[in-house]
Amino acid sequence: MERTFAIIKPNAFLAGNAGKIIARIYAEGFKIVGMKKLYLSKREAEGFYYVHKDRPFFGELTDFMSSGPCIVMVLEAEGAIKKWRDLMGATNPANAAEGTLRREFGDSLEANATHGSDAPETAAFEIGYFFSGLELLM
Repeated sequence: MERTFAIIKPNAFLAGNAGKIIARIYAEGFKIVGMKKLYLSKREAEGFYYVHKDRPFFGELTDFMSSGPCIVMVLEAEGAIKKWRDLMGATNPANAAEGTLRREFGDSLEANATHGSDAPETAAFEIGYFFSGLELLM
C-alpha cells in the first residue's frame, strides 16, 4: 500500500463539491487515513508551496489557497500517487479528460479543484506538513 496527499481546494469546497469528490475517492478504492477541514493562512500556504516561490504564479496561488476552507487528506491505495493523479486529471481543467475531478469540478488552471502529490518524496513532505503520525489511521 502507498500513501499520497490530497487537497480539495477552496473553489471546490465553496461550490459544495467536497462531498462529491470524497464519494469518488471511496468509489475508486482509496482509503482515507487522515482528513481535516482547515483555513490556510497566507503564510501556511506559502510554506506549503515554497517549491514554487520563484515562479510568477506563487502570489496568486497562495492568495487563492488562503481564500477559503479546504480539505486536506491522506489517501491510501495500491499505487496511490499515480492512481490519485489519474483521477484528478490534467492540471488545467480544460485539458483534463472526461470523468476526471478537475474536468468536472475545476474552474481554471489555478482553481482546479484538487491537489495531489507527484512523487513519494513530495507525498512524505506534504503529509508531514499537515498531519502528525498520531492523526493517521493504521
